[in-house]
Amino acid sequence: MDSDGSNQTRVTNNPAGDLVGQHPDWSPDGSKLAFSSFTGGNSNWDLSTINVDGSNQQQLTSAAGGDFFPAWSPDNAKIAFEAPRDGPVAIYVIDADGSNETRLTGTSSNNYHPAWSPDGAKIVFNSGRDGDLEIYVMNSDATNQTRLTNNPAPDFLPAWSPDGTSIAFVSRRDGNDEIYVMNSDGTSQTRLTINPGKDLAPTWSPDSNWVAFESHRDGFSEIYVMRKDGSNLANITNRDGDDRTPDWGP
Repeated sequence: MDSDGSNQTRVTNNPAGDLVGQHPDWSPDGSKLAFSSFTGGNSNWDLSTINVDGSNQQQLTSAAGGDFFPAWSPDNAKIAFEAPRDGPVAIYVIDADGSNETRLTGTSSNNYHPAWSPDGAKIVFNSGRDGDLEIYVMNSDATNQTRLTNNPAPDFLPAWSPDGTSIAFVSRRDGNDEIYVMNSDGTSQTRLTINPGKDLAPTWSPDSNWVAFESHRDGFSEIYVMRKDGSNLANITNRDGDDRTPDWGP
């Protein structure tokens, strides 16, 4: 859809489903979407790419266990994702054609939701390695894995701003799921939404001035946008049915 909610167009048409609850990820060149699709193969849910006009769908993975939350590298060359291949969920990366799969995190704890820094040098992600779900960052070669948040409640679903300065994320530290933002080094963690329902899945506009997200405040899941400071909140979808997990195009 357009960023004001108009011209909503279906891209996939799979009778078995293309995964609800996990966002498709728009390639940096604007030509493709990566997403998890039910294939009925060994893993049931495999990564696929498709042109944004709905043509040329290609399956990239077929390993047992399921592959989720794809994230394109800024140079369009690689896709990071999460998968429970060897027990706990780990972060993997593949070339954009599905080749050269590499595991980036270990198998002693679950690791989720990768997102690249805009220069491609780092990947932010969630990990349960310290007893609760926190946000970590690592170099894109898996070195220097460092915790950014330290809170008893879950912090998850990080999204790096295109200008590289900020990371939006979801936290349950105030009793329900709200959108927060912090500096990319983990400092200045600030709450942006205040809502009795759940606010989830933040994604940045290309100019880093706006955040779109999913909210459960009107009876259904709807897509909202707001300024990066939480102001100018607007609902851009409004219908009977759930609209979920946005990803802002380049």
